[in-house]
Amino acid sequence: MATETGATWRTSSRSGATGGNCVEVADDLGVGLVGVRDSKDRSGPVLAFDARAWTAFLAGIRADRLGG
Repeated sequence: MATETGATWRTSSRSGATGGNCVEVADDLGVGLVGVRDSKDRSGPVLAFDARAWTAFLAGIRADRLGG
């Protein structure tokens, strides 16, 4: 199980100054893991993704391939 202890969290530069509905990401969560959490609930649960899967997800977003 991944732990967020010592992780460096960051929010998107597009999240704006008001916080809004944002997630925070830490790519130093563990070996090959990327952590994602709700920026409004920093003590809440953390989702851990394989770094390759996270990279593919971001590429899909950038290429607008996720529908919506």
